Amino acid sequence: MIDLSCKYLGLDLKNPIVVGSSGLTSSLENLKVIAKMGAGAVVLKSIFEEQIKFEADKFLKSDNAGMRSWQEAFQGIVSKTEFYYEEAFEYLTSYAKEHTLNQYLALISEAKKTIDIPVIASINCSTEYDWQYFAKRIQESGADALELNVYLLPSDFEKSGTENEKVYFDIIQEVRKYVTIPVSLKIGFYFSSLAQTALKLSETGIAGLTLFNRPYNPDIDIDHLQPNASNMFSNETEYSHSLRWVALLSERIKCNIAASTGIHNHETVLKQLLAGADAVHMVSVFYKHQGHHFDVLPEIIKGMENWMIQHKFSSISDFKGILSRKNIQNPASYERVQFLRLFSSVE
Repeated sequence: MIDLSCKYLGLDLKNPIVVGSSGLTSSLENLKVIAKMGAGAVVLKSIFEEQIKFEADKFLKSDNAGMRSWQEAFQGIVSKTEFYYEEAFEYLTSYAKEHTLNQYLALISEAKKTIDIPVIASINCSTEYDWQYFAKRIQESGADALELNVYLLPSDFEKSGTENEKVYFDIIQEVRKYVTIPVSLKIGFYFSSLAQTALKLSETGIAGLTLFNRPYNPDIDIDHLQPNASNMFSNETEYSHSLRWVALLSERIKCNIAASTGIHNHETVLKQLLAGADAVHMVSVFYKHQGHHFDVLPEIIKGMENWMIQHKFSSISDFKGILSRKNIQNPASYERVQFLRLFSSVE
């Protein structure tokens, strides 16, 4: 018997394949298919900080059935006392925030009633904002875990690396005050010392790190002379960066590791597990798959089982991490950054 079960974020998964956060995980119908096709867990589409702020602002600035703008409507209140104005502003902001959140909470609640795999909620944030409040409500709705999706581009000339990295720790600290469910952190790779930062993040009490976020990638349209988006989805060759860092961090940090980006088939899933990943997040392959998005899942699972039979492994624990940096004879295989052998004869 082949046993693909594993532990991830303290949760029991029937296999290490996690369908990652995307538009495909924002509907109950898709969640039903994901569970039916055999995924180990699912991360719901992130609720975005910008989305919350935008919807709150849109609500506050919109006219209501031809009424005056919100600024005009509250001009009388403003003229009386600043206190009442602030109270009204906070009330309206809270209402807009609740409207967005309630839709998300309803999806979590319905998913937990309908599917039999762990449901992981996701918050995409870049500041402390009010995420501790959202996190508490998400826990109350029944989510099995919470993923904090944080990606800061260090492009502000006024901020130091230390200041940028502090944001991650501040968000974790605030959220963990209000929840007891496992919290994972999905990060990018823009750190001055990624290994040390990953270790320190793992010591905050989070249950896992996901390596790495796939950022928005800009391009330039040379015909219309304007910037646009590029490379929305990963391809099958993009797993190497996360593979390197999974191997380097495995058994060195104090939380689970999930690999993400470029994982499109069972071979790459196995490579990440061999490097030491506890789970893998897959997204782009489902967008690219011809036919129904998630029909590829059983094929990936079957490929893993066949490989394990071929190599006489009966469970994931038999081979997970055996090719991490800690367990191989030549750690330079992961640490080397120059193609010494390849370029030795190139002039």
